[in-house]
Formats: sequence, C-alpha cells, structure tokens
Amino acid sequence: MSLLPRFFLSRPNSRENPDVPPLAITSRRRHLGISVSTDHCQHRPSVRQATRAMRRQRINVPSPDPDRDKSQNPPHSTEKRPKPQDSHSFHSERNVFLLCLAMRAVNSLLVQTYFNPDEHWQALEVAHKIAFGYGHLTWEWKEGIRSYLHPMVFALLYKVLALLGLDKPWLMVKAPRLLQSFFCAIGDLYLHKLSHVLFGYCVARWALFSELLNWFMFFCFPRTLSNSLETVLTLVGLYYWPCLRASSSRDPAVSRSWGLFVAALACAIRPTSAIIWAYIGLLELWFTSDRMKFIFLETIPIGALVLGFTFLLDRLVYGSWVFVPLNFLKFNFLSSGGDYYGTHVWHWYFSQGFTVMLFTFLPFSLAGIAMAKHWRLSGLIGWVLGLYSVLGHKEFRFVLPVLPVALIFSGVYLASLSNPHGLRNKKEQSSKSCMIWPAKMRWAVVFLLVTNIPMALYMSLVHQRGSEDVMNFLSREAANDRLKSILFLMPCHATPYYSALHRNIPMRFLDCSPSEERSIPDESDGFMMDPSGFASELAKNWSLPSHIVLFDSEERKLQEFLSLHSFKEIKRFFHANFKVDRDLQASVAVYALTAP
Repeated sequence: MSLLPRFFLSRPNSRENPDVPPLAITSRRRHLGISVSTDHCQHRPSVRQATRAMRRQRINVPSPDPDRDKSQNPPHSTEKRPKPQDSHSFHSERNVFLLCLAMRAVNSLLVQTYFNPDEHWQALEVAHKIAFGYGHLTWEWKEGIRSYLHPMVFALLYKVLALLGLDKPWLMVKAPRLLQSFFCAIGDLYLHKLSHVLFGYCVARWALFSELLNWFMFFCFPRTLSNSLETVLTLVGLYYWPCLRASSSRDPAVSRSWGLFVAALACAIRPTSAIIWAYIGLLELWFTSDRMKFIFLETIPIGALVLGFTFLLDRLVYGSWVFVPLNFLKFNFLSSGGDYYGTHVWHWYFSQGFTVMLFTFLPFSLAGIAMAKHWRLSGLIGWVLGLYSVLGHKEFRFVLPVLPVALIFSGVYLASLSNPHGLRNKKEQSSKSCMIWPAKMRWAVVFLLVTNIPMALYMSLVHQRGSEDVMNFLSREAANDRLKSILFLMPCHATPYYSALHRNIPMRFLDCSPSEERSIPDESDGFMMDPSGFASELAKNWSLPSHIVLFDSEERKLQEFLSLHSFKEIKRFFHANFKVDRDLQASVAVYALTAP
C-alpha cells in the first residue's frame, strides 16, 4: 500500500471528494498507462488495476536519478518545518548583533570631539592610573563617591594592550571607544529584542533604525561615560522583567532574576540608576503574585551579592572600607553638591534637554506613545525625567538611559506607516509587510535622515574637536622626546590627560574642586576672571614648563605674558564655530619655550 499514490488512498474519484477536479485524476491515470475516457458512463479502473499498472510501469521504466527525483518531488517528511517567523530567531539575532557591532565600531572611530570631562577624567584617567601607576585622580575619588567598577573595565583593556605591546598613543585613544562600541552593540541588540517581544518584528526593525540614526545616540553612546554603560545595562535589564510584558512564555522567576542582577550592576556603576529600577521594581511588586519570594528570595540576595562584590573591589583599590552609594547620596542629594557645577530650571529636561536629544524624532515618539498605549514602558520616561527635574544640576547624559526607550515608540509610529493593520497583532507582522513603503513612510525616513545625519557628523567630527586634537599632537611630541612638561591655562578638565598622552611627564592644570567656602573662586574660575593677573601670580612659583596650552579667547589676553617668558606658538587646532557656556573658544593654541 505504501506504493500507491496518495490520492488513490484518500480520493478514489472526484464524486467522493468534490475538491479534486476530474481533470487532475484523468491526467494522473494517463500517466500510469490506464485508458481513461471523459465519458462518466464508461467503466473506471479499480484501485487494484491502478496498482498493477504502476508495477508494470516500474518494471519497464528505468529508475530515475535519485537526486533529480528528490529535487523535483521531495519526499514527504514527518519532521516539523519551522514556521516563517521562527526562521528569524537565532540567525536574526546574530545578524542584528553583527550589523550593530559593525556600525558602532565605525561610529566610535568617527567620534573625534570632546563632550564631557567625565568621559576621560572619571573613567580612562582612573583606569590609566590603575594599569600603569600614573594618572590624575580628581577630588571625587579622594572623597570616595565613585566606585572603581566602571574604570576597572578599561584598566583591564589597558593591561591587555600593554602585555601585547600595543599600548601606542593612537590605540590608547581608540581602543576604549572600540570596546564601548561592543557594549553598545549589545544594547542595540536588546533594544531590538525588547521591541520584538512587546510590539512585534516590524516595530523592532524600525526601533533599531531609530536608535542607530538618532544624532545624540551616535554622538554620545560610544563614549566611555559611565552613563553609556548604564544605558546598555538598562536595555538588557528591561528585556528580562516580566512586568513590562502582557504575557511571557519564559519562566518569570528565571527572567526576573537576570533582570535583578543587571539592575543591581547598573546601580553599582551609577547609583542614580536606582531611579529607573525603583520604578520597574514597584511595577513588578504590583503585578506579581509571589511578592514575598520577589523581595526576600530574589531582590535581597541578588542585590547583596552585587553590592558585596563592589564593596570588596572598592576596599581593594581604595585601601580602606568605603561605602560609595552612601557617600554619593550624601553629596548629590542631601547636600546638593552637584549644584556647584551649575543649575538649570526645573523644566529643563522637558523644554530643552530631552527634546534636543530626541531632536526630529520627538513627534514620532509622541505619536508612538499615544498609538502603542503601553503605559508601563512610556511611564518610565516620565518617571525618570520628573525625578531628575527635582535636582538642580542637570546634564544631557543623565537621562541617556531612557532615550532608547523613547526611540522604541518612534519605531512604533514608523512601523504603523508601513503596516497600520499589522500592529494590532504582532504575530501577523512579517519581513514583507515591513518593507511596504507608502509615500508617508518615504517622506518620514528622508526627513529623519537629512536632519539627523548632518547633526551627528557635525557634533562628532567638528564641534569641540580641538581638545582631542591637541592631546594627539602632544602625545606624538612626547613619544619623540620633544616634550618635557605642560601647563594647561584653560578651564579645568578641558582636555584629556595622561590617558591620552601616555607618558609620565609633569603636567599641570587649573583645579576646580568644590570648596566649603562657596564665595572663594577656584583656580579655574580665578583664571577666567583675570587671565593675565592669574598667570603672573602663577609664574612666581612655577617650574617653567616646556609647553603651554590655551584657548584663543584667553590667548589674546596673555600675549604680553607669553612673549615675556619666551613662549612662541608652534601649533593651532580648530575647536568650535560657536560658543557653548563661555565666550567662543574657536581654537586651541600650543606654545613652546624657545629660550631657557
């Protein structure tokens, strides 16, 4: 019976099964050598006759090529074929990660400007001192308000480069950002996965498009700020929390444990990350049915494990017992120590900061929030912006972890333009439906491209690049033994330091550590108020440097001083086209001592 065609077993004639057309049976019988008439009154062959005809045909006809037969008539298999959407799973994640890794690596190489001092002074400078024994530690490390967990990542990188003999100036500058680009690619992958779980395949693609295109993510994400790593951990952690999903096929306990571990790690790196995870934790506490297990068997043990590890690491590096989260809380929240570096109005994040970060994605994100109605996730954005608005000292980078969340909702709206009906059921979304490009979609994509790409490239390649270029030049001079010592007559932390120079020579910059006497200006402020007078006082007790670095805005006021002490300009670097928070600093000048 196994040799019989299937239609003979299940459909002996067209009358028994009207779904089989008579012509199909007729043609098949002719193939078997059976005389068939279209006259329905004529005798029809039985199953036994058909079987005999098949056997005769098999004896007289040579067997066909098995490879050709399999290609034309593949045998029926009982194995389950993967569903179309399942074919995306593993290979899609791998391809998404490789795509993001390639783009972020290029991104990191294109970032050649100076943004925030903490990128160098609170990460790479500290890591350089750990790895090579020299470098500058700012006052925060003397007060014990920062953990060594984040700088230790780059210290290990520096150690590997040194062991391989690759600790050259160019690689010392580029390698940390390349490592950060690897972390960024992980964050991008988890943004794609989170979007896929919550909203479907189509939204995930457009959310990733939004993240990779957004000018501020391009400009800031590959930098070695602790906020960048915090953002990566936020994206990874959000994926594993069950409270953000309507339903989860995974074991909630296992998923939640990973989410708690990542959240604890983020808080260890930046204690202010607790603002994000307090919101998520309260959501989980509200929706979970096993509250006691969540608190006593998961949150407390995992939190204690991570906190204990960082506590021991800080004890090892500091040389004494230091409880960083408590010191951080005292300085930034209880004493408003951060206000020393400037304050903004309460609505700054809503009216300026976060809106500038979103830029032209703002209307798309707002529309996506209204369309998705996922108030748990969108509520996280409002929660973070609201609590950070209470603090006086505000910076763009503080709210970087929720920028990708807002861009997910931008992906929701963009996906609706290509497939408005598919958003209702995320299981119906497919790669083909995502590639529908109506006129609105094309105009939206063009608008986002022409507004974000120029902004990203200008801020990453042009604006405030002099601070980086001058240190690259000085590192080459030091490598050729043409540099003995450097004095930076500019606002504090305006350039990278030993981590970029990678040569243990005397250097001096103007200090700006906060003082209990707020009325007394620090060195940096004193210099900016009276450059000539400050430099004259400094020269009375200095050890004459071989090089002086300064901005052109102060250079004009120090021409007489520089000539008097036999300094001559040897190099100038473009810095900026417009001012930020001070007078325009258009260029960075390097002066060298011409006579002893």
